[in-house]
Amino acid sequence: MSTPTEDKLKGNWNELKGKLKQKYGELTDDDLTYAEGKEDELYGKMQQKLGKTKDQVRDIVEDMRSAFNKEKQAH
Repeated sequence: MSTPTEDKLKGNWNELKGKLKQKYGELTDDDLTYAEGKEDELYGKMQQKLGKTKDQVRDIVEDMRSAFNKEKQAH
């Protein structure tokens, strides 16, 4: 069973991945590979690359997802 955060991530992950790579050039496709049920692994890779805490990484992804959804709704 997936969590609400996982469901939100799955929906637009490819688009979000592109935006994350633009903002954080040190992230690679491999770092941002999302697999269902492996959200913690994804955050762990991002945490290592960005030198942030897990909570900071979650906030980055959530903020970017929110901005992305607002942008989509505006069109």
